[in-house]
Amino acid sequence: MQLRKIFPVIIVLISLSLVGTIYVQYSWLRTMLLNKNEELKGKIERGMHIVGTALMEQKGSLPSLKRYRTRPDFSWPAEQFKMELMNPPTIAQKFTEQEVAEKLNKAFEEQGLHNVKFEFAITSNLNLLSYEIKSRGFLTQVEDTVGDRNLGFYYLLQPPSGSDLENIVPEEIMTVIVPNVKRIVLSDMRWMIIGAIFFTLMIITAFYITVNALLRQKKLSEIKNDFINNMTHEFKTPLATISLAVDALRNDKVAQDREKMNYFSSIIKEENKRMNKHVETILQAAVMDRQEITLNRVPLHVHNLIHEIMDNYQLQLQEKGARAELSLDARFDFIEADQVHFRNLISNLVDNAVKYSKENLLIKIATYNTSHAIGIRIEDNGIGMSKETVRRIFEKFYRAHTGNIHNVKGFGLGLSYVKTVVDAHDGKIKVDSMLGKGSAFTLEIPLFKEKVSAETAGSHRHN
Repeated sequence: MQLRKIFPVIIVLISLSLVGTIYVQYSWLRTMLLNKNEELKGKIERGMHIVGTALMEQKGSLPSLKRYRTRPDFSWPAEQFKMELMNPPTIAQKFTEQEVAEKLNKAFEEQGLHNVKFEFAITSNLNLLSYEIKSRGFLTQVEDTVGDRNLGFYYLLQPPSGSDLENIVPEEIMTVIVPNVKRIVLSDMRWMIIGAIFFTLMIITAFYITVNALLRQKKLSEIKNDFINNMTHEFKTPLATISLAVDALRNDKVAQDREKMNYFSSIIKEENKRMNKHVETILQAAVMDRQEITLNRVPLHVHNLIHEIMDNYQLQLQEKGARAELSLDARFDFIEADQVHFRNLISNLVDNAVKYSKENLLIKIATYNTSHAIGIRIEDNGIGMSKETVRRIFEKFYRAHTGNIHNVKGFGLGLSYVKTVVDAHDGKIKVDSMLGKGSAFTLEIPLFKEKVSAETAGSHRHN
């Protein structure tokens, strides 16, 4: 089964796996959040129970005389004091706000709740709106217990069953408000959350890499098929021509005609050269794919090289009724480059301009200097390229789709070779094109520093 047929199924399966994994992660975090929330509630309730038990154990003892000695009308033994002495004390009479707060802090720390912030109050069950003891920020925080932001906990302070104070002393209620409960729970789970996020990112990264690899594989499969089709066509034509020429040479009339013998022999030779050129192109692409291209750098004058190349293309230009305009304005054109590869680079760009042309072809070649490089611009008014083609023009084996028409020969290796040679020379290449309007390739190749420095110094001396 071909990759393009099963590719959508693979993408759907991988996407479902990704969504399922993320959902499992979300469900796990949500469950852990609920568990941590319940665990926090349990710790607070146990801490309140410890404090409540301790308060009730001391509640039955004699009341503290601190409050009575500060009264203006207090005398010993006062009738009021005797009456109150007969009544069991309340929590507020026995303990101060600071003492209750310290007991709660200690109990919470024993439960593992260190530095937890809370507000508390103690009220009588006879009048819940009358606070016997309350912390400073209690009233502010109690207003937020309606939502989920703050949690309120209640503990009934009553004597143990069967004790002497049962049903005698008034019952009291201890209320504890814990603000920002979610922040406390999330802070306790921070490493779990970080681990889950990291694991999810790893899964998404793996998904991206897998899909990208599949897309590349699919593209390579399409390129391979296009390459095989192009190669079959490119080799089939010369083979058919050679076969016809061989059959003609076997003809007795042709065998007796020396001029025809030479004609058909030259056809076989030319087609053989053409096939060899195709083979060399493919082998050269294999070498570039292994990044084994080696440069034999020598000093070159770019302007001289361009003149030589354009002289070789004069016959092709004349056959097409085309013309070339040279504007070689660069002051410095001396570079250090591989003569063979750099010549092929310029020739490929000119050859493309000739092949992908229409009537009244005009090729403009211009040069200019930047601070450390020479710019070469090769522009034509040919058929141009679409944005998609421009984006992929330097990919190996890529050819713009023109239907099932093979009026332009090639394997889609020329511009890939151009890009490789430019990169090998530490240069840059840019293409601008508009469909139906033409294309322009701009190269920037570093100048030969020693020669440029010498010419600059000579120019200064001359001035």
